[in-house]
Amino acid sequence: MLKGIPAILSPELLKVLCEMGHSDRIVIADGNFPSHTMGKNAIVIRMDGHGVPEILNAILKVFPLDTYTEHPVNLMEVMKGDQVETPIWDTYEEIIEQHDSRGKATIGTIERFAFYEEAKKSYAIIATGETALYANIMLQKGVVIE
Repeated sequence: MLKGIPAILSPELLKVLCEMGHSDRIVIADGNFPSHTMGKNAIVIRMDGHGVPEILNAILKVFPLDTYTEHPVNLMEVMKGDQVETPIWDTYEEIIEQHDSRGKATIGTIERFAFYEEAKKSYAIIATGETALYANIMLQKGVVIE
């Protein structure tokens, strides 16, 4: 155990977050996301039994978001024709506002299949047990300034 580090951040995940450099991306994927298919060239970390919001909150306590891009946080757009509500996005906004002064301005969306292509280029994918639809979120790492 370490002081000041959220317990949900496993040694494996902490190692990955430390290894990532400026502009590397990590995907926190919902339970429907094809994590292992998209993550063939990435590190896939299983966090079954956990939801995206709790993992997002813990990661943002130690992970700087990129300040050199307009949207260092990206969500998968809802497909045209899908009658799906995304209340989890409001939760993401609240979490991000706690950790980054830019708040919801950091958040963009990427069309579903383009999101998959970007996910294939990510450094890591966290496979969660999240049941909310369209709950996938991609974070782009910034620099630590202290």
